Amino acid sequence: MAEAEAPAAHSGDSNIAETEVPETHVLAIASHVASGYVGNTMAMFCMQSLGCEVSAIHTVNYSNHVAYRRVKGRKTPPEEVTELWEGLKDARLDNFDMMLSGYCPSAPVVDRVGKIARELRTRSYTKPGSFFWVLDPVMGDNGRIYVAEDTVPVYKSLLKDADLILPNQFEAELLSDVKIHDLASMKQAITKLHQTHKTPHVLITSMRLPASTANTPTATDEDLSTSAKLSVIGSTATSDSKPRLFRVTVPALPVFFSGTGDMFASLMVSRLRQAAQEADLLDKASWQSPDDVAGPDLPLAKAAEKVLASMHAVLKDTADHYDAATKRMQEEQGRELNTGTGEENDEEKDALKHLRLTRAAEVRVVRNVRALREPPDLDNFKAQPVVVETEGASQAE
Repeated sequence: MAEAEAPAAHSGDSNIAETEVPETHVLAIASHVASGYVGNTMAMFCMQSLGCEVSAIHTVNYSNHVAYRRVKGRKTPPEEVTELWEGLKDARLDNFDMMLSGYCPSAPVVDRVGKIARELRTRSYTKPGSFFWVLDPVMGDNGRIYVAEDTVPVYKSLLKDADLILPNQFEAELLSDVKIHDLASMKQAITKLHQTHKTPHVLITSMRLPASTANTPTATDEDLSTSAKLSVIGSTATSDSKPRLFRVTVPALPVFFSGTGDMFASLMVSRLRQAAQEADLLDKASWQSPDDVAGPDLPLAKAAEKVLASMHAVLKDTADHYDAATKRMQEEQGRELNTGTGEENDEEKDALKHLRLTRAAEVRVVRNVRALREPPDLDNFKAQPVVVETEGASQAE
């Protein structure tokens, strides 16, 4: 019944949006939770909503994500990751166009994931562009590493095999050994990833750098005009490994959401495949554009525009839902009966409050599936050139 009614939910040419991503078979290797939307739980829904066929190998199996501070489950042993991959091969279910890898709990698991990607890459040598690996090197954020330190060199060893990497600013620093504090150092880090590690595409997320009026979204919401901004800066290397930089700047919402990195990565899988097809690059190695294509015109930039437009709509709705839940809790506090006294009771109340707020902050991706398929307000998320100050002069990349 739901399938029969689905076309009526969209009118006119908007139905085309559901079929414009080419048929794509993806292997997703990341974490999994029984409740909530992070890791593969988020990634599978996003990619399937855009028409991708997804097979998943989970690197952890938890009841919920760790922001709840109460979690059950276990990490997947490295040998189990390999066993599941071997099972897919035995059943002849290993024909993938793309692979997305995310959180890995240990260096041995990262290594096993790399071996799977290399095996798939080896098969594609006679058919350029037939396999594309999106690597999200989940290691830490905001100056803090939350995986074992021996994971970092393993990730570095895989950079030459990945087609696109999606580090945040801190992870880009770990991989490039360049401290990013402005646009010039950002360019240096991306250049090193292109030239030293031979990574064709780099997209750095969650960068807090000086905003530019030329690429700040003109959102209709009055409160967004003065909000903090986050930049996503990307590049596709030229044939001689030089960066072609672009930047999209978006409003930063005042709520912490778990799973946004997984949402970004999985939507990039679908949208980059679509953009590469539109640019007639699916039969080119790593889907790299000719050297005369400028940064903002790259398929990587076009994909990022759609992804960020979709994400902003989903997260704005989630933030509104969170605000409403917070107000209800505040109203309830005045009507609560005193069910206990002492420090232990206060601690339990605080714990329950935290659980409720964390639940309210779960990304409302299912309720906003239309925003995934039909990114709204695209004009507010156009990629712009990156202007880098070089010895007193501005240089557009």
